[in-house]
Amino acid sequence: MARDAQPVVWMNGKLVAFEDATIHVLSHVVHYGSSVFEGIRAYDTPRGTAIFRLDRHVQRLLDSSKIARMEITYTFDELMEACRETVRRNGGHACYVRPVVYRGYKSLGVNPAGVPVDVAIATLDWGKYLGKEALDKGIAVRVSSWRRAAPDTFPFMAKTGANYLNGQLIKLEAVADGYVEGIALDSFGFLAEGSGENLFLVRGETLYTPSLASAILPGVTRDCIMVLARELGYEVREEQLPREMLSLADEVFFTGTAAEITPITSVDRVPVGDGKVGKITKRLQEAFFDIIEGREPDRHGWLFPIETSGKVQRAARKAR
Repeated sequence: MARDAQPVVWMNGKLVAFEDATIHVLSHVVHYGSSVFEGIRAYDTPRGTAIFRLDRHVQRLLDSSKIARMEITYTFDELMEACRETVRRNGGHACYVRPVVYRGYKSLGVNPAGVPVDVAIATLDWGKYLGKEALDKGIAVRVSSWRRAAPDTFPFMAKTGANYLNGQLIKLEAVADGYVEGIALDSFGFLAEGSGENLFLVRGETLYTPSLASAILPGVTRDCIMVLARELGYEVREEQLPREMLSLADEVFFTGTAAEITPITSVDRVPVGDGKVGKITKRLQEAFFDIIEGREPDRHGWLFPIETSGKVQRAARKAR
């Protein structure tokens, strides 16, 4: 299928034309933010288009739905194949894949009991989230005045639409003040994450990343970086990190399916290290892109060819 083919969206088991993929204005999700979603990338490789860590993303979508008490009627295998089918039908090339589970239209009111739960999957041509130059030269960020909510207020282990109002405010504030992104602290003042990215700091030969206790999303790319860093011989520590670690770090970077591995070269206009992209960050970028772009063997099973269908291994349930 050509890139200029008519785009389609998978909605509740059927493929519909892109312009017909609509919901009612009185849908529960519009008024109360009742949705969970995933952001997934498909990459062009020498062996054809493959979706990055599709199993872990689909599992996290199911986990998020369970936390949000939104019952999905589709199985793990059905959602896996639906993502592949949507990419194939939209041209079968590198793209960004957006599955979303949301409460539809029946009645208004905070209580969602009886409101239908709908599922949709769309694809977009979305380049480097923070720009190609950001990956090569790094970005300037600020510590946001907006904090992540306390752990008993919002379920940050779930990727819910409602949670992302916090991320929007972090991003808007950063851009308005002349930065590319913001870094949120958690409710106790420890480092958390960006508006939509996980955070890593490097000091010496050790990588530090906030633990799940700091109201962060258990990132899929975050997990990849921890695996690759350990393979390269670096120590990786997940723990609560004080804000001043940003001043002491030799290198800082974001990770995420959209952001991939984006270096941070200054925080609050203070250079990180020597103000340039660090050598460990570069090594991790190279190791990551070599695998997902097919230059190195996929030794971890992170790539799922879109032409492969049928039953697949369920993702591990470990929370990392």
